[in-house]
Amino acid sequence: MKFLDQAKIYIKAGNGGSGSASFRREKFVEYGGPDGGDGGDGGSIIVQSDRNLNTLIDFRYAQHFKAQHGKPGSKRNKTGANGEDLILKVPLGTQIYEEDNNTLIFDFTKNKEKYLVASGGKGGLGNVRFKSSTNRAPRKKTNGKFGEEFWIWLQLKVIADIGIIGKPNAGKSSLLAALTRAKPKIANYPFTTINPNLGVSYHGGKEITLADIPGLVEGAHKGVGLGDKFLRHIERCKILLHLIDLTEDNLFNSYKKIKLELSNYDKNLTKKKEIIFLNKSDLLEVNEINEKLKDFKKKIKTKYEIISIYSNKDIQKIKKLLIKYVN
Repeated sequence: MKFLDQAKIYIKAGNGGSGSASFRREKFVEYGGPDGGDGGDGGSIIVQSDRNLNTLIDFRYAQHFKAQHGKPGSKRNKTGANGEDLILKVPLGTQIYEEDNNTLIFDFTKNKEKYLVASGGKGGLGNVRFKSSTNRAPRKKTNGKFGEEFWIWLQLKVIADIGIIGKPNAGKSSLLAALTRAKPKIANYPFTTINPNLGVSYHGGKEITLADIPGLVEGAHKGVGLGDKFLRHIERCKILLHLIDLTEDNLFNSYKKIKLELSNYDKNLTKKKEIIFLNKSDLLEVNEINEKLKDFKKKIKTKYEIISIYSNKDIQKIKKLLIKYVN
């Protein structure tokens, strides 16, 4: 399934049906009174969150959505049927913005949340509504109101307990695959992951959701590499798991560059709780690792763990730590 985290769509609520200007016509009733019914209300457009969805791809191929119009009123004081509401389902974490893509309308943070984004038009009044002691045979009736219509933007921000961040090729996708049943694309070159991947990890009867955020590089907030396209997804994560490749020449510089990108995008991201894992310990000797850690230990205050994603013992240790941090 293709991933899409932003879509612009046009929505049109249904128009109200027109009222009827009708008069009774029955045998032996020469001058029947008014009996025109009201028009039905137009259908509204409602957006609902669904935790089983994880992409906005459906809105790429269908961009215009219209609810049903209300039916007109008819004789014998019959009210027209209301138009059916149109329900658009979106992934949990979706935000609705006005056409300027800047003014937030609604933010879906709970499953099955509903938001009425465009109201249907009210139905018109039939002529029976205008009957009075001085006007026994009114011909007046009103048309239905127009339903609301406009363009909106849908933006998806992945909701996860833990966001896995780090430079390209640090092993983020491999870690996600080892911790969960997710099957992200894995290869030995930068930017293997070009979309966020989600997975659920279980340990000790508890579960946590993890998101593999595509590789960040220096200048990402300015559009370098994959750019800032996926930085918004980090905003939703409760905890950041910072994965660093132990084979890097300077571990601290590697760590600092990612932190700087987060800060340049949104300073609040640097305040999130953080876990550091130094990966690929299987590729180095113990004395090499100790040498690399000398400078890193002095400059870093956050606790860190040395791991290899190919060690089952390390994977179980990671699961235990992550469950503890989240809960």
